Amino acid sequence: MYLTKEKKAEIFSEFGKEASNTGAAESQIALFSYRITHLTEHLKINKKDFSTKRALLGLVGKRRRLLDYLKKNEIVRYRAIIAELNLRK
Repeated sequence: MYLTKEKKAEIFSEFGKEASNTGAAESQIALFSYRITHLTEHLKINKKDFSTKRALLGLVGKRRRLLDYLKKNEIVRYRAIIAELNLRK
């Protein structure tokens, strides 16, 4: 499996300030970004995997909604996560 418990804990501790802070918007955005990059690589190899493509679009939408929430409510955190993950709108 590409996403182990250890990798999840590492992502949450890096972006959520501690491993148990799984609800922080930054940690969720980081986890979605990791999953999006994995699914994108999968789709480069398997072009006709339409169920994975649909799941990828759902993840992109979830990440976009979380980023919009941060942008609306806490612009400093939004700019920090954009810079840290190298995301662009």
